[in-house]
Amino acid sequence: MIGQRFDANGAHFAFTDRWGGVSAVPYEELNLGGAVGDDPEAVRTNRTLAAGALGLDPARVVWMNQVHGADVAEVDGPWVTDTIPSVDALVTSRPGLGLAVLTADCVPVLLADPVAGVAAAAHAGRPGMVAGVVPAAVAAMIELGADPARIVARTGPAVCGRCYEVPEAMRAEVAETEPAAWAETSWGTPAVDVTAGVHAQLERLGVTDRQASTVCTRESGDHYSYRRDRTTGRLAGYVWLDAVSTGGTTPGLAAGKN
Repeated sequence: MIGQRFDANGAHFAFTDRWGGVSAVPYEELNLGGAVGDDPEAVRTNRTLAAGALGLDPARVVWMNQVHGADVAEVDGPWVTDTIPSVDALVTSRPGLGLAVLTADCVPVLLADPVAGVAAAAHAGRPGMVAGVVPAAVAAMIELGADPARIVARTGPAVCGRCYEVPEAMRAEVAETEPAAWAETSWGTPAVDVTAGVHAQLERLGVTDRQASTVCTRESGDHYSYRRDRTTGRLAGYVWLDAVSTGGTTPGLAAGKN
């Protein structure tokens, strides 16, 4: 269920795998995406199970309607309605509030400055990485008092550069914006390495405490991959800061397109 978890001085980061939930084929088992065709009740149950495994109140987890852009929303509590903003990053200074990002090949980016008490979650697919969603999230954190030198960054399972085949023109276009994302597949064709691009952006911003998952979603049967399966579920990355949960309204199901 929880494939990876990291803790750093009151900041917490976690990434799910696909197991331990109630969704049926082809979403088996722990699909957390609310707009992929799965039974909404199964998704709600899965979100409750995942939050419980992390010690989070599921009503205190904030989701996004992800659109492959670079907009950031500052949040201080759960959405009060089922209308979830179309953004690709969330930032908060509210302790105990979980920020969640959905992926099935894109890079989930979790950030926290435990000293300032600021956390962010970003959805960085190829378009979002090029658009600068990660620098936008860091900028929003800085506005709330974060220092890049103190930010802890963890990126989760994503399609690797050896597997993310793209047309040559697309690779060239991406590399114009982020040279570190230039890649080649294991079979010798043009590719993009979004994780490498994200970490290069973080390095330029002064974020030195970084760690990337070694899991390639396309290669791993324990993780969802849109490029491999097309109709499939969504993984989630969670980031939060220590606090006693204070309750809230039950969040709706985010679109969460990867």
